[in-house]
Amino acid sequence: MTPLRAMQRSPVAEQTRPRRQPKRRRCQRRLRYYYRRLARMEGTPAAIARGCAAGVFAGLFPLFGAQTLIGLAIATPLRGNKIAAAVGTWISNPLTYVPIYIFNFKVGQWLLGTEQLAAQRVDVESWRELTQLGAQFLSTLFVGCAIVGAICAVLAYLTALWVVPRLRRARSGSRKRARYPLNGGKPRSRA
Repeated sequence: MTPLRAMQRSPVAEQTRPRRQPKRRRCQRRLRYYYRRLARMEGTPAAIARGCAAGVFAGLFPLFGAQTLIGLAIATPLRGNKIAAAVGTWISNPLTYVPIYIFNFKVGQWLLGTEQLAAQRVDVESWRELTQLGAQFLSTLFVGCAIVGAICAVLAYLTALWVVPRLRRARSGSRKRARYPLNGGKPRSRA
């Protein structure tokens, strides 16, 4: 047996294989990546905040597949950042669809006073009754989505308006410190 083959079969060689990062660390890296992308995004903080708000508003409606297009359509007249709008629609994803839409439906029920809609036993004897039931359900859901979406959009706007300038200041400060590491991030004076 050659020494190379012996090393390939040894338990020490198996222990030195690179391990996959734990799930928590992978999530942290992914969040850090998006955090930095937000800091590097082009546009004014207000435009980015408007884009985030438009995306969050569109993301809370049950229009699967069209949420991004609706977010872009809302962000365009508001002069919001379109990339931020597309990212904002990610608030709803296959893991969050059910809780978001149940909550939105409950808000719509509370606002419209249609509590009996969920508890009602469905005895559909005609197409007209079925379409009325569907129309009631959809109107309740869409009213809830509009109210919750508006509130979340305002919160997303205010959060992005607060976070983006701070990210940019932190980023520019770290770049200055990297450029002038021995002088505390400040260029030398020419005296």
